[in-house]
Amino acid sequence: MTHIFDPSILREYDIRGIVGTTLTVSDARAIGAAFGTRIVEAGGTRVALGWDGRLSSPELANAMDEGLRSCGLHVLRIGVGPTPMLYFAEKHLSADAGVMITGSHNPADYNGFKLSLGGHSFFAERIQELAPIAATGAYATGDGSNEAVDVSETYIAGLAKECADIPGSILAWDCGNGAAGDVTTELTKRLAGTHILLNETIDGTFPAHHPDPTVPENLVQLQAAVAENNCAMGIGFDGDGDRIGVIDETGRIVWADQLMLIYAQNLLQTLPGATVIADVKSSQILFDGIAAAGGNPVICATGHSIIKAKMTELDAPLAGEMSGHICFGDRYWGFDDAVYCAVRLIRVVAESGGSLADLVDKLPKVLNTPELRFPCSEDRKFSVVDEIRDRLVAEGADILDIDGVRVRVGSGWWLVRASNTQDVLVARCEAATQEELDGLKRIVAEQIGLSGIEVPAELAG
Repeated sequence: MTHIFDPSILREYDIRGIVGTTLTVSDARAIGAAFGTRIVEAGGTRVALGWDGRLSSPELANAMDEGLRSCGLHVLRIGVGPTPMLYFAEKHLSADAGVMITGSHNPADYNGFKLSLGGHSFFAERIQELAPIAATGAYATGDGSNEAVDVSETYIAGLAKECADIPGSILAWDCGNGAAGDVTTELTKRLAGTHILLNETIDGTFPAHHPDPTVPENLVQLQAAVAENNCAMGIGFDGDGDRIGVIDETGRIVWADQLMLIYAQNLLQTLPGATVIADVKSSQILFDGIAAAGGNPVICATGHSIIKAKMTELDAPLAGEMSGHICFGDRYWGFDDAVYCAVRLIRVVAESGGSLADLVDKLPKVLNTPELRFPCSEDRKFSVVDEIRDRLVAEGADILDIDGVRVRVGSGWWLVRASNTQDVLVARCEAATQEELDGLKRIVAEQIGLSGIEVPAELAG
């Protein structure tokens, strides 16, 4: 059967849409058959299939299963859990591919699919290639099969091993009612110390707060728990457990680029000269800090799939991005697993002999904006970035244009890039003083204004 997808669901890093509107059960079945065709063409026979706790996930998982089996594939159903447990299942079960049904950190009415083939993310143009397969009905055919496989015990045991010899402390964990809830509940039973669990019950309506730990208002409950219980730190997860948010014992948010530098400084003690990758939105203190610690810093385009591909290319033991996707190749599998990042952080802090706040206090101090996101139509967002780049080149500016334009000005920098997943432009500025930061914001406002884009309030004035 032929099938036409709503073009908005085939995105850069995954497939995602509004259930019942742009994403349907029929879409899931067709995606399964189209992706299954690619798996068969690559010589694969076994696919791991997992899903998150969203209300729509079981039905979409069953349709995906049907589509995969129609290609003659054997489907290993691992059930509800975080996305990294699906990645682990691929490795542990020697599967040829993996499919995770998840809407990640999106609202409850969204859902989607994260795909991998041959141990690598299936993204960008490869996702786009699924559309013509479905549109022509050019599917592989066969009589497939499925079975339920529980990998959770082995997965959790591996996580617990990272902290087996670490003295206990008081920690708060906010699972955001997301897919990491059951895993975290069982994991904390095996760790020393006292563990305060928040929103650990998997609930696809997300009754407590939106499951995105990079947004400050979603961390308020965790900050309160840290203060009330005198915790050493607080750890939060997104909806599918592949992005981490962290609070230190003073209640401060430890942003992902700060966290990456803390990880890198520890890792480089045993792996001197190692390459550490971070995305273009990350603070300059991260790249300078990696170099100062004896590492090789590499700036990469934004996107967890891109980061993982670059990590494989450069054989890097650590990579991450501002959104909280952090991947360890050192002592781990090289994929983004927020629960592993949590136990790794517990070990890093213990090995430092101090507290997480002590480690944060030692980082260089800079002033920066958060990610500033403002509307720009799909047909204009990339051309606006091109226009800004061309003007800067003509001016002889110090620019890096691997993903948008990142411009060094004195001791600071500013960035404008087009989002690959939304109709928005993203800006960020960083400087040593408020005066310098205000100057950079004025430059960004001027540049986007020259391209006819309304200046957002955060940059105006």
